[in-house]
Amino acid sequence: MNPIALIPQRIAPVSTQANVAIYDELISDELLESAQFFVPTYLGPVENLMLMSRMPNLAVCQLLTAGYEGALPHLPPGVTLCNAAGVHDASTAELAVGLMLASLRGIDRSARDMAAGTWDHRTLASLADRRILIIGAGGVGQAIRQRLEAFETSIVMMGRSGRDGVAAISELDVHLAWADIVVLAVPLDATTASLVDAAFLATMPDGALLVNVARGGVVDTAALLAETSSGRIVAALDVTDPEPLPADHPLWRSPGVLITPHVGGDSTAFVPRGRRLVERQLENWATGQPLINVISLD
Repeated sequence: MNPIALIPQRIAPVSTQANVAIYDELISDELLESAQFFVPTYLGPVENLMLMSRMPNLAVCQLLTAGYEGALPHLPPGVTLCNAAGVHDASTAELAVGLMLASLRGIDRSARDMAAGTWDHRTLASLADRRILIIGAGGVGQAIRQRLEAFETSIVMMGRSGRDGVAAISELDVHLAWADIVVLAVPLDATTASLVDAAFLATMPDGALLVNVARGGVVDTAALLAETSSGRIVAALDVTDPEPLPADHPLWRSPGVLITPHVGGDSTAFVPRGRRLVERQLENWATGQPLINVISLD
């Protein structure tokens, strides 16, 4: 039996020292039994992750997402889990800025007006001069900050603990009350689940904008609906809870809410960055070098 790496077709590596098998949908039992390195399909169905239960020799699972919570229930004991930190920073940051601009400048409303040929000139908020709180000081948060600096904004970064240039989460209420825009760029875990609850939202100023490019579960959807339905705050969401959002969900029709279908990381920038990560990991794995982006499961 030759140890083998199973790689989805979309990010097939150009060159590697590892023994690689490319897959799309169907994978033979023989390949599953010999697989030691597995790259699940990006945003694939849960059945793709469930394939790990049929890989008795699996050593490494390399995700193509920065979030990893969805893989945990299917990860066999002893398997090293790596995420794709850094791969989606550029794409997600672009969308975060785009959501801010679209929401503030009414681009979504103007797009709907086009169908009726409606010319509705209004004076709207500019991104310039906005006070922005970015919660999450990792790669995505930093990429968002870098892009926003060109827009003449005031920015506060916030992380789990305070450090140079990053405010501590213990200072959350002070900065929430200050911010015109709050951007969520944190992983979903026990400390961030429903972080944005009724008390969080109530602390945001009237007319503030909430932007979520993290995970839907970071926001209490019922609490958000209560605020957006009243028109007190607005929201631009690339992720929701539940997800996909059912067609009859009231969030679709809540005033001041702009929704994109979890496309933050999935742009043309993803494929070359994802491929480079997988190639590097395969080379490290094949030559006995340390893997990067290893998730501590202790």
